[in-house]
Amino acid sequence: MPETRFRITTRGRSLALAVTTLATAATAIALAVSTAYAAAPMAYVTSEKAGVGVIDLEQMTLTRTFPVGADGPRGLSLNTDGTRLLVANKNTGDLAVIDTASGQVVQRVKIGKNPEYVRVHNGYAYITYEPGEEGGPPAANGKPSADGPPAANAKPGADDDDANKPPAQIAIVDMKTWRVIRSVTSGHETEGIEFSRDGNAMLVTNEGDDTVSIYHVRTGAPLRTVKLAAGGRPRGIRLSPDGKDYVVTLESLSKFVVIDARTYQVVKTVDTKLGPYGVAFGPDGKRLFVAAARDRTVQVFDGRSYEHVADVPVGQRCWHFSFTPDGAKLLVACGRSDAVYVLDAQSYQPIKQIGELPLAWGIVTYPHSDGSIESH
Repeated sequence: MPETRFRITTRGRSLALAVTTLATAATAIALAVSTAYAAAPMAYVTSEKAGVGVIDLEQMTLTRTFPVGADGPRGLSLNTDGTRLLVANKNTGDLAVIDTASGQVVQRVKIGKNPEYVRVHNGYAYITYEPGEEGGPPAANGKPSADGPPAANAKPGADDDDANKPPAQIAIVDMKTWRVIRSVTSGHETEGIEFSRDGNAMLVTNEGDDTVSIYHVRTGAPLRTVKLAAGGRPRGIRLSPDGKDYVVTLESLSKFVVIDARTYQVVKTVDTKLGPYGVAFGPDGKRLFVAAARDRTVQVFDGRSYEHVADVPVGQRCWHFSFTPDGAKLLVACGRSDAVYVLDAQSYQPIKQIGELPLAWGIVTYPHSDGSIESH
């Protein structure tokens, strides 16, 4: 490595400047490597038992695993330049900040009990956590189930005592200081997070009390509550590309509803297969995709009329999915199949399965792309 030389007669000062120059050069190289790594097309998949799997999107292979497995990683999201991956950890009750180049945890932010969903928005991270929960929505007997979704024969609202538990919270983390600047009290079992088109409002789905709560995005001040069908257990939420509608999946009723983004009135209800959870519009906005987790299916609907288009078979307990950055493929994380299913995004035909991802939970990509967790 070339060394910058200075005409300084004092030997000690000359040596100090040389060392400083070398250190600066080394830092620049490290930053360049980190940026180059983040620029490569990758998918990140949380595996509740193995950590965070990294998929090379050019080869469609699992290339490495970030070792945070014992923490029970679930929700995840990336910063703007893809150099930091934020992961909510169930077992340790914190948010791990991972350097995507090294795979090392460089920061931990204490959140609270049972952190689950993570969204990054305008320099802040929003993390749901549930002080009154032990993890996963209740099964038919009202107790948390191993798989998460209620049993197929469960009646909506049966033995559901969510209203007697403490409400969920949404921690807001400043990504410059990595400190929780505010916690917003939400409904019971807060799940999905979405933002209004102007970026001023945050909408969250509350499984336990069948509502969508709306807050000011920075202050956390409550703005409105939208009551949905009793026993529906709203989970996924996504704003339409034109900003006119919000689509919310109702897991226990096997439906999704379309909410007018101006009036917050339900304007349409659409039947789905069993247990809809993750929801997202395709990159061109022409199709809506819904993960029907208990029917092992990704359903495709028209992105404007919401008419049913196709059913695509996938694995077991597939909650979240993401398109590749070029929009050509759909990656579906299937927890009980311990794999990511890769589909052609146009023909919906299967391409391959990427295994060794036990209890796969969420998936995001860099460069950023649309999916059930992140939307760009």
